[in-house]
Amino acid sequence: MEPEIIDLSNFLNKMGAKIEGAGTNIIKITGVKNLKEAGYRIMPDRIETGTFLCMFAATGGNGKLINTNIEHIRPLISKLEETGCDIQLNDKYIEINAPRKLKATNIETMPYPGFPTDMQSIFSTMLCIAKGKSIVVENIFENRYKYAEELKKMGAKLNIDNRTLFIDGIRHLKNNEVSAKDLRGGAALVLAGLMTKGKTIVNNTQYIERGYEKLDEKLNLLGANIRKSKT
Repeated sequence: MEPEIIDLSNFLNKMGAKIEGAGTNIIKITGVKNLKEAGYRIMPDRIETGTFLCMFAATGGNGKLINTNIEHIRPLISKLEETGCDIQLNDKYIEINAPRKLKATNIETMPYPGFPTDMQSIFSTMLCIAKGKSIVVENIFENRYKYAEELKKMGAKLNIDNRTLFIDGIRHLKNNEVSAKDLRGGAALVLAGLMTKGKTIVNNTQYIERGYEKLDEKLNLLGANIRKSKT
């Protein structure tokens, strides 16, 4: 039921496919002999949008994101506002102003249109420096807390009980060398590095690059200092 499935269905139908039910829990596909050429504008990446919003929030920054679809990230926006972020919504952009200190909140991943599981690790990393205690419940996938052990190397106070992650917010994380275990967890570790004052090394960045195009270049344009190793 996620919007990416609807977008893919719309694209394939434009090429001559016969797909019905995208956006519901039943999709019906009728085979065709061939597909034809077609031009199509792909929808904005809601997880990339959410990632940048959390990066602004976690670093006490402010910024404006264009080429977004607000309706796709309503639950995320709501939770960011609970942490104290001021978010202005416009037909053309999303503008975020982060507070000096974030407030703790609880999140629970759910199928779309609920809070997305792909934002769980990134949002949880942000909550590591929020004032108070936060609780995260992962309802979609198992083994989604692989990044937590890496965050502990950076001083995060985390405890895992089955599908629940308990976060006790601290003042700041400490720089260290960590390793990405998967795509979103890797992006969370990049965020953790942005939240420290020293140099953080994130290994296994091939996971991150599978889902984010030129993430280092975009962040450097915003004031980050990221250098990719050639080896």
